[in-house]
Amino acid sequence: MIPTEPTPFPNQSKHHLAIDRALIISVFVVASCGLAYELITGALASYLLGDSILQFSTIIGTYLFAMGIGSHLSKYIKDEDVLQRFIEVELLVGLIGGLSATFLFVIFAWLSMPFRVVLYALVLIIGILVGMEIPLVMRIFNQRKTEFSELVSKVLTFDYLGALAVSLLFPLILAPKLGLARSALLFGLFNAGIAGWTAWQFREQIPKIRPLYNRTIFCMLVLLVGFAMSDKLVKWSEGVLFGDPVIYAKTTQYQRLVITKWKDDLRLYINGNLQFSSRDEHRYHEALVHPILATMPWAKRVLILGGGDGLALREVLRYQNIDHVTLVDLDPAMTKLFSTNAELTTLNQKSFLNPRVTVINDDAARWLEQNADVYDAIIVDFPDPSNFGLGKLYSVPMYRLVSRHLSEHGLVVVQSTSPYHAPRSYWCVAATLEKAGFFTTPYHALVPSFGEWGFIIGSKTPSYQPPTQYSLPMTFLDKDTTSAMFHFPPDMKRWDVLPNELNNQQLVHYFQQDWGNVIR
Repeated sequence: MIPTEPTPFPNQSKHHLAIDRALIISVFVVASCGLAYELITGALASYLLGDSILQFSTIIGTYLFAMGIGSHLSKYIKDEDVLQRFIEVELLVGLIGGLSATFLFVIFAWLSMPFRVVLYALVLIIGILVGMEIPLVMRIFNQRKTEFSELVSKVLTFDYLGALAVSLLFPLILAPKLGLARSALLFGLFNAGIAGWTAWQFREQIPKIRPLYNRTIFCMLVLLVGFAMSDKLVKWSEGVLFGDPVIYAKTTQYQRLVITKWKDDLRLYINGNLQFSSRDEHRYHEALVHPILATMPWAKRVLILGGGDGLALREVLRYQNIDHVTLVDLDPAMTKLFSTNAELTTLNQKSFLNPRVTVINDDAARWLEQNADVYDAIIVDFPDPSNFGLGKLYSVPMYRLVSRHLSEHGLVVVQSTSPYHAPRSYWCVAATLEKAGFFTTPYHALVPSFGEWGFIIGSKTPSYQPPTQYSLPMTFLDKDTTSAMFHFPPDMKRWDVLPNELNNQQLVHYFQQDWGNVIR
């Protein structure tokens, strides 16, 4: 008997196989879009509300719960309506999910009180719709007589691959290049594209195809217009939120940078939090730098951790005895901005271009672990410990690393939030430095943009004495001002608090308690 080729089943024809492959690709895209909306909403909530762990945890939990509801609701769709309902769901996901980030920016700027209600309502709606997608795709496959084991294997494999792809692309490429709003709109276009492709491929099986084509075209036009206008809308919303015109805004791989300008006042915001105002930043940076360097005329090498705006660096470079300054800041977009923008380089006096300076873009803790250099002075100018990623930079292990890089008679100074508005946080930094082996000298200064602000000096011996005079001309500091900075009135007395360990991040909890009812 002459062997013959097996006769293919009807659904194994080339046309059917092509459609099956395209359906699998649609699963990949659908999964990517579903996770993207989750990541974008979590990132945006963290940016606008702070406390990234709380925001991501509650949004992911709500989103997964909503997806369960959507999966359950999908069973009520009749078999003969599966294709049409899948297309309609894709259009709704694309439209609502795509516009979600831009909409939330606008809502937060104008109606901050109900923002959380709107946020979680959107998460619920998008989650329910996304939860319906995969069950409907599986039913489409099932109608095409796909074997169950193969059906489950293919759908889940490409579902997980799509999730992996977007989890890598979003933080590394999409958020830094497009921003949150445009990334959401891009994925919305992908959803609408899947809807249009499905309508075309199955046009003979859908009785009323023309209305679906029209809705698809409408959704894509809305999303394209949104994509073109989103940057302007977001900047306008941030202008309302911050009160001044936004002249620069960028979402980097690590943070959201916004610069506003009103007359001669330039302001930098990182993730919505004010970092400086050009009108009074001299008070902050003089108070940060000079109380240690004025007592160290012998100092040659200085390390700055953070300080990517170059303003602390500007003050350090005023000392001719300093031979070299190393500045370690995580975000290259930050240091590039402050070394190239004309207004900002005027403010920091082109400090990044000074030949005595080396700029390193790296995680400060990782760099300290890998580097063996020793410095006479270390200036720690990180953003406030508003989340656990920043809180680790104020921990006992971090300060022990700092101690290894400090010379025997050197000094370290740490910006330490406000001893008046955030006393738990401030004195926690002092307790943490002490547990790491430092003798501490706390002090504070009035910076109008922030209120009463605090700093802590650490040394390996208890010999530090504040300066009584300065060899350099100062705008803010003099003998009397300096003396007052090291005196704490009764309403800023020391609190009995725990040090900040990595395993509990107590400082972040204190920070959230302190600032919970304070409007900065």
